[in-house]
Amino acid sequence: MRPGPLLGIDIGTSSSKGVLVGADGTVLARAARPHSTSRPRPGWFEHDAETVWWAGFADLVRELLAGGRKPAGLAVSGIGPVLLPADAGGRPLRPAILYGVDTRAGAEIAELTAELGEASIVERCGSALSSQAVGPKWRWLYRHEPDVAARARQFLMASSYLVQRLTGEYVLDHHSASQCDPMYDLRAGGWARDWAALVAPGIELPRLAWPTEVVGTVTAEAAAETGLPAGLPVTCGTIDAWAEATSAGVRDPGDTMVMYGTTMFLVQAAAEARPVAGLWATRGVLPGSYSLAAGMATSGAITDWLRELFDGDFAELVAAAGRVPAGSRGLLMLPYFAGERTPVPDPLARGVIAGLTTSHGRAELYRAALEGTAYGVRHNLAAMGSPARRLVAVGGGTQGRVWMGIVSDVTRTPQHLPTETVGACFGDAYLAAVAVGLEPEIEAWNPVAEVIRPDPERADRYDEFYAHYRALYPATVETAHFLAGQQDLAAE
Repeated sequence: MRPGPLLGIDIGTSSSKGVLVGADGTVLARAARPHSTSRPRPGWFEHDAETVWWAGFADLVRELLAGGRKPAGLAVSGIGPVLLPADAGGRPLRPAILYGVDTRAGAEIAELTAELGEASIVERCGSALSSQAVGPKWRWLYRHEPDVAARARQFLMASSYLVQRLTGEYVLDHHSASQCDPMYDLRAGGWARDWAALVAPGIELPRLAWPTEVVGTVTAEAAAETGLPAGLPVTCGTIDAWAEATSAGVRDPGDTMVMYGTTMFLVQAAAEARPVAGLWATRGVLPGSYSLAAGMATSGAITDWLRELFDGDFAELVAAAGRVPAGSRGLLMLPYFAGERTPVPDPLARGVIAGLTTSHGRAELYRAALEGTAYGVRHNLAAMGSPARRLVAVGGGTQGRVWMGIVSDVTRTPQHLPTETVGACFGDAYLAAVAVGLEPEIEAWNPVAEVIRPDPERADRYDEFYAHYRALYPATVETAHFLAGQQDLAAE
């Protein structure tokens, strides 16, 4: 009997996407839903779990299963690491505090680092504390919202919230847990219960599993709310960027994904736990695997901002930027518009546009934004310490070749573009296939469609600009921090 299709759903920062995929990797249906991110104060980013995550998930499922399609398995992924405090029944107590783009816990990062020691944290957890870490956000919650913290008994992420709503199981995957610094022991492969109790006293830690494990089945109640068949196997789920890396075949040590999205994210497969200053060493998606990751706080968010500012069409702006020569006619952008995560862990960093004159227009500014994020990719790749064995491009930003071409030129590295770039939800479907025992090959599901190669002449030009890019942050950091403080005062 031919196996049924696999369902993959991903909850992103600005939209949620889903696919229904046949056992041979053929996409049978796809759907997407935009949603908003709440920004109640500068540096704060939040999602409402019920309206953004659950309602969006249910809408996608109903569209994908229209016509009576019956899936054989389901996997979900979502933004992370995030902090959604919940009561003992898994009911959210406030909106979820998002991943590293939310920079509210700066004081708590410094405080916990002083208490535990940076070297000890890195040795045990794989990463220094930053805005990406969950632990400092827990401490922020206990300090600033004590009533919420007093009622909290569980903590959820986008994927684990959906899994719990679907199955009743309170579970988190090892990869997501390994980004809950300082609550997870990377080398031991389990919760660091002493440090977890320090930052989140009274919280019941979820049981741990791998994204390729079935952890429960859809309940009758969840089936009625979503249209899913009761009894459908559900995997543990994971964080979106790692599901996306899975979709692109990032598996062997040195394989590196560059995800073009609202933020720019890089995931490199590693043979062992390998902490690197300024980056994140984590568990991988497959049992026993590891990875090294980097994330820029803004990338596509800047181009979206420019598009809204100019009231322009995306395709038109990209085309105009493509006609501008390398170097944007003397513009250089530091893309730290919401602080930065790696390899400059500075939530108070701010964007800089250097060289601006009245002769520059929107095309130059748009290209400067694309180049600025490309310099950031090069900076992160350099911080990883070893050349990428293979660079794979995924995400919505791959739809236009201008941005990808700039990144290849700046990094002097070819990029492999898979046939299917819908991303994390496709990786989810693959993980669901593995979990239900189909044993698919990702190379057969998603072969390379195109290779973007660097242009040596433009690469030489970009080398000059990159040197000045690296000098720009140290030269402006004091002013950026002063201005960030003024922005906080203005928001009060």
